[in-house]
Formats: sequence, C-alpha cells, structure tokens
Amino acid sequence: MQEFIITFRETFEVALIAGIVLSFLNRTNQSRYNIVVYAGIAAAVLVSILLAYILSSIGDGFTGKTEELYEGCMMYLSVIFLSFMILWCIKHKHKVSDIENKISKDLDNGYKLGLFFLIFIAVLREGVETVLFLRSIIVAYEIQVLWFSLLGVFVAVVLGYAMFQGMVRFDIKKFFNVTSTLLILFAAGLLAHGTHELQEAGVLPIFLEHVWDINPESTAHPLHEKGFIGSFMKSLFGYNGNPSLIEVMSYLTFLALTFGWWKNYENQQKLKSVKA
Repeated sequence: MQEFIITFRETFEVALIAGIVLSFLNRTNQSRYNIVVYAGIAAAVLVSILLAYILSSIGDGFTGKTEELYEGCMMYLSVIFLSFMILWCIKHKHKVSDIENKISKDLDNGYKLGLFFLIFIAVLREGVETVLFLRSIIVAYEIQVLWFSLLGVFVAVVLGYAMFQGMVRFDIKKFFNVTSTLLILFAAGLLAHGTHELQEAGVLPIFLEHVWDINPESTAHPLHEKGFIGSFMKSLFGYNGNPSLIEVMSYLTFLALTFGWWKNYENQQKLKSVKA
C-alpha cells in the first residue's frame, strides 16, 4: 500500500507540472516545444531507473553487519531526502505563475535548454525520491513493490489527464496535505526501522531493548506483527511489535519536529495573509 501512495503522489506531481507547462505552451501557440517537455521527462525517468539499478546492485553485494549498516544508512538517507522534499512541497505547492514566468523568460531568450532542465529537474526530483523510498521499503519490509507501484503511476497519469481535460475537479491543496501527512508517517516508520538496523550493526546503543513486546504472543493477537491490525500497521506505517527505546524515541521525535514545523509554517502564512 505504501508503494501505491508513493508512486501515485510523485507521479501526480509530475503530471501537474507537465500539464501546467504543456497547457501554457498550447495557450501561447508554442506547441512546437512540446517535444522538449517530453524529452525532459524521458531523460529524468531513464536517470531514475539507472539510479534504482545502481542502488539495487550495491545493496545485493553486502552481507552480515555490512548489510545491516548499508540498509540502516539507506533508510536514514531516504528519510532525510524525503523530508526535505515534503517540506519543500508544503512551502511552494506548485506556484503556477512562477512556472509560467520561468518558461516564458527562457523561450523569449531562445533558451530551449531552460525548458528542458525545468522539466528534467522537476521529474528527476520526484524520481529520485521515489527510488530511494521504494528501495527502503523493499529492504525494511521484504515485500515486492512492482505491481502496486505501477498501479500508482497509472492512476496518477489518468487522473492528471482527466483533470487537465476538465473531466474531474478536486481540491489539490487538500490532496497534498493528506498525502504529505501519509508520507511523513511512512518516513517516521523508515527512520525507526533504520535505527533498528543500525542497532543490529552495533553503530547505535541499545538502552532498553523492548519498550513493549507483543510478538511472542499468539499471531492471533491483533497487534502482533502478523496479526490483523499489526500487519496492516507494519506494512503502512512501519509498526514494530517489539521496538527498542531509541526506535520509539526516533519515531516520535521525527513526527513532533516535522508536524511542528508544518504547523508553524501554516500559522506564519495565515499571519501574512491577515496583514496583507
């Protein structure tokens, strides 16, 4: 389920940016530059696939403590990268006028590479984020992500197309608020799991091995990692039936800092709008 939401969210962001650019080119009778947009998207997708292959090849070559260290660092890197992307998105949220002004300025100066790199960097940003996060999910939860990931891409493309064709309408701000919240919860779960891997590798200390331990109970227990609720929470939010103290602290601290920053930013924006 995580992989569906991730690829859906990231692909939809790409669809929005591409839709804004293509709509602007169509409105200004500059559709001849559409090929530049498609080339930027294709190049970014290829680079993202190459990155996924490289990370997979590197990860498959490790065993034992080295593997645990690599997996823990990968999860930490994913959390850091994802956090910056989420906060950046909250702060900027696709300012259409800024994108259009940038395109207009580049094309007026005959700078087609500017349009190419605008699309390339936007798509690559989402692609790198997706690759890191999906790789971490595979490592952390030992699941295959292909089909749900492809489904997320398909649904996002269809929805993006339908929106720009005027067939559907919905609150984009609410959409990004909900998906950003889910991604923050996913990231917190990965951070806790990365902490667990680094403890296994001996990099981080273990002050209290288990804050609670439900796993020895029967798998019929709903909060067991293989129970009805526990398995759902594990696959979606990184729930652990027997976490260490540092795992719990890292999870809660991440949520407090991230949601605290978000709330503070929203309050600042409200104050600015009142003063204006």
